[in-house]
Amino acid sequence: MTHQIRPASAPAQPAASRLAIADCDIHPARRSDAEFDPWLAPAWREHLQTYGARYRQGWQTGPAFPKAQPNASRRDAWPPDGGRPGSSLGFMQEQHLDPNRVALGILNPLGTGQGLQNVALSAALCHATNEWQIANWTSRDARLRASVVVPYEDAATSAAEIARRAGHPAFAQVLLLSRTAAPLGSRRYWPIYQAAAEAGLPVAIHAFGYGGNPISGAGWPSFYIEEMTSHAQTCQAGLVSLIVEGVLARLPRLRIVIVEGGFAWAPALGWRLDRAWRRLRSETPHLDRLPSEYIRSQVWFTTQPMEEPEPRAHLLDTIAWIGWDRLLFATDYPHWDYDDPAQAFPLPATASQLRGLFLDNARAVYGHA
Repeated sequence: MTHQIRPASAPAQPAASRLAIADCDIHPARRSDAEFDPWLAPAWREHLQTYGARYRQGWQTGPAFPKAQPNASRRDAWPPDGGRPGSSLGFMQEQHLDPNRVALGILNPLGTGQGLQNVALSAALCHATNEWQIANWTSRDARLRASVVVPYEDAATSAAEIARRAGHPAFAQVLLLSRTAAPLGSRRYWPIYQAAAEAGLPVAIHAFGYGGNPISGAGWPSFYIEEMTSHAQTCQAGLVSLIVEGVLARLPRLRIVIVEGGFAWAPALGWRLDRAWRRLRSETPHLDRLPSEYIRSQVWFTTQPMEEPEPRAHLLDTIAWIGWDRLLFATDYPHWDYDDPAQAFPLPATASQLRGLFLDNARAVYGHA
């Protein structure tokens, strides 16, 4: 249910959706790396110019696999006055926020230094990212809310950054990536979840990231399509870890939002976990109910990318298991697999269900009136 990109010679005119919407996955970008300079110490600016930023992977720079388009973006998302897709608030307003009646937009900045080998540099860049979101985005458009970007491989510093942003009206959630150095439920990350729960902020786990390990259980794949498909597998593994390690049981007020990892796999994962746990529950005495119950009480999913079964009506059975109140609409703007809100959900649903999916569910999760 992705947006069909028009040729570059024919400028796209986005179709207006009939409902006001919340878009729970918008990717802002910097026009240049220098946009972070006001919040980076001179020593870090010099470090980046001299040594660059090293991620936990075998490549010095760039993604593991070449993208179909530069920056993995729509061809028509390049601002006319220059800069990267997603770097111009004015163009984003004109192309997406205004015509699609976005009442709430959740910013998920990527490529900001999360997961770097140098955790001190990662912390500096994440702090700069959060200041940049306020200065360049949320203070200039009241519809937008920022994510608290944290250097998640340093849990103590991440918890301090969350506490620093707690109660700030610009921030709606804490942002992690799905490919961390250890499984997401590992004790090394617990201070992050504790701080988020205390701050009343959901934790969004966005597909992608580099934890230093191959992105499949059998090594590095050959093609980009394999990486794209593996996003769902990585999110499943992370969710299993959060449940089995007892993170959700310890923190019943913690809310998890799975972003850009699909959602149709949730029922099958819940069924398999429940069956295994019934036989092996003595291994995890810290769990006091079925694993699937944690999924359905503490986990939300964004709709993009939405699975497309044939017949499409099968998706309604999946949503019934997850719960209509657990789905949050997202477009992934300005990326190439962007979902147009006017076309993204061609399934029979009640007016109440549609209003929940497109707007009210997000308002409830993020506390946005």
